[in-house]
Amino acid sequence: MAASASAASAGVSAGEPRLPIDSVAIRGVTKRYGSERALANVSLELRSGSVCALLGHNGAGKSTLIGILSTLAQTTSGTVEYKSGEQTLEQGAQLRREIGLLAHASLCYAELTAVENLQFCARLYGVPLDDAAASARLLEVGLVATAHHRIARTYSRGMWQRLALARALLAEPSLVLLDEPFTGLDRGGAMALGASLGALKQSGAVVVVVTHDLEAIAELTDHVVVLRRGAVLHQERNAGYTYGALKDLYHHHAS
Repeated sequence: MAASASAASAGVSAGEPRLPIDSVAIRGVTKRYGSERALANVSLELRSGSVCALLGHNGAGKSTLIGILSTLAQTTSGTVEYKSGEQTLEQGAQLRREIGLLAHASLCYAELTAVENLQFCARLYGVPLDDAAASARLLEVGLVATAHHRIARTYSRGMWQRLALARALLAEPSLVLLDEPFTGLDRGGAMALGASLGALKQSGAVVVVVTHDLEAIAELTDHVVVLRRGAVLHQERNAGYTYGALKDLYHHHAS
């Protein structure tokens, strides 16, 4: 798996003050690829300390919306506004510093070890990270110590996913975008990811998760958005969902 463009592709100066994202306003966003419409007039409000489950069948526009929120893709029309308190953040390195992205395409480098991948990313963010600190980050996502200095192209799908998650969370982002994060994870990995999501929510991060694993996300989710053919078919907020309630909601609105 080769690395692709990263939401952190522009470096951040060390010591530059952080402006954590505490809300995102998506207003009338439409995205077209030629004659194909991937998103149609999408409007949402994402909030600090909330986990939004972005649901829908394949082709519903979920990954496209994640790409736009990450700043890696541009809208055809409509706006996305990132706020830190009363301040609106302009797109640039300082904003990207606040965004952690786990995408379908790996943002990691196959010919680097896990530790080297994290250290490369850390330099982009201006985050100091020695070997011991990098290994500690990898252990947090369940990547065993014996793999930390192995070249990443030797990894299984689940190991790649753990490395990509460690990379996404490295700079302690305030907007976390996860596209099918449970793919390739065993039960232990899924439980560790669930704990990470709970900690992010408690810390006040804005979290958006695209997943078909409703059981894994149910108890953490307090905002559900269902997309169909690029449009918001249903959205609601609730203090918490059982797996059964979330499954019923999904099948009722997405089918």
